[in-house]
Amino acid sequence: MTSRSSPVYDTIGLGYVAHRRPDPRWAAEIARHLRGGVDADGLVVNVGAGTGSYEPTHCAVLAVEPSSVMVAQRPASAAPVVRASAAALPLRSGRADVALAILTVHHWDDAAAGLAELCRIAPQRFVLAIDFDLHANFWLLEEYLPEVGNHTRRCGPGSEEIAAAIGASTSVPLLVPPDMEDGVLGAYWCRPEAYLDPGVRANCSGLALADPAVIARGIDRLEADLANGAWYERHAEFDHLDAVDLGYRLLVADAR
Repeated sequence: MTSRSSPVYDTIGLGYVAHRRPDPRWAAEIARHLRGGVDADGLVVNVGAGTGSYEPTHCAVLAVEPSSVMVAQRPASAAPVVRASAAALPLRSGRADVALAILTVHHWDDAAAGLAELCRIAPQRFVLAIDFDLHANFWLLEEYLPEVGNHTRRCGPGSEEIAAAIGASTSVPLLVPPDMEDGVLGAYWCRPEAYLDPGVRANCSGLALADPAVIARGIDRLEADLANGAWYERHAEFDHLDAVDLGYRLLVADAR
């Protein structure tokens, strides 16, 4: 789920499909909004499409993705894909019914240009973005990787900035359930042992792109707290939560 034109995702995206499977609850919520915005004869352009997670199945889709590694992991049944940057979409103005972007805008080299392109090619925009201030409060970052948390707070554009840029009138919180199937950074909020797995960390861009020494120190502390029970004592309330809000927001703009 990236549209970065640099080769970084050609490296950290190598095992993407193993850990970044669409979560059915997020998929249902995204699909519900998309069905309200485009019928079977319409066209959705998925910008920064990556491996194709959350692409609709009820209408035509054109995927845009610059990374050859990500494109290679798209299933044979996925929508056709063109390799291009979000900042220069190879489509005429108004060509699509919906422009879709899933957890990708903060990776774009020129986010302002990319968001303008979404507005140019489609009257409706659906963007899954992140409230980075809220996201940085996640326990993994706050307690074990504060350097990553500080970097996260400086990330952008965040959900509010993106909402303003695309003219979003709706912001839908996508909560993270305990058994989240899509391995976003906060997916394992009540399954902390997962963060000990290098494969899990490699497919969370916030961890994969951080200083390896910082990650190693933090993960060592987490492993120790899991072994001595300190983490479980500190987060006993998680046993009673059905979901948590880690700042994931589905933004919907309709300029029809």
